Amino acid sequence: MGKVGACGDNAAMESFFALLQRNVLDRQRWDTREQLRIAIVTWIERTYRRRRRQARLGRLTPVEFEAMINTAAAAA
Repeated sequence: MGKVGACGDNAAMESFFALLQRNVLDRQRWDTREQLRIAIVTWIERTYRRRRRQARLGRLTPVEFEAMINTAAAAA
C-alpha cells in the first residue's frame, strides 16, 4: 500500500480480482462455498499462475521458465 491517492495502490490486486470475477465467479452459480473454493483454487493453480509473466523469472511464465531450465539441464 502506498500513500493515500497514489494511483498504483491496488492496481495489481484489482486486475487479479477482475480476472477472477470474469473467469470464475461470473461463469455459473455455485451451490456451496466449498465448490466455489475449489473452483477458485483450481483456476489460480492451473491457469493464472502458469500464464502470468513474473518479474523474478525474467518476465517469463513459470511454464516457459521450467522448460528453459529442463532443456539446459538435459544438455548438461
